[in-house]
Amino acid sequence: MSEVTTSYYLRMHVADRPGVLADLTRILADATISIDAMLQKEPAENETHTDIIMLTHQTQEKNVEAAILKMEALPSVVGSVTKIRLENLS
Repeated sequence: MSEVTTSYYLRMHVADRPGVLADLTRILADATISIDAMLQKEPAENETHTDIIMLTHQTQEKNVEAAILKMEALPSVVGSVTKIRLENLS
């Protein structure tokens, strides 16, 4: 499975503070993972955390797994990163 090449959906619950997105994108860049799309919504009133959702361009599973381990080690990331493989059904 580590050699599988596809796109991925990644969702993480993070602290809403400056620099968090920069930390996440640096980890992806270092793993040679390019972002296709990203969504970060404003946290609800009086909330200090929010979700970030990213869709990647095609990359190998081993790159994504390595990046997720580094992301989950960040103090700003709460819990596990959700990963879903995206398959083209055309």
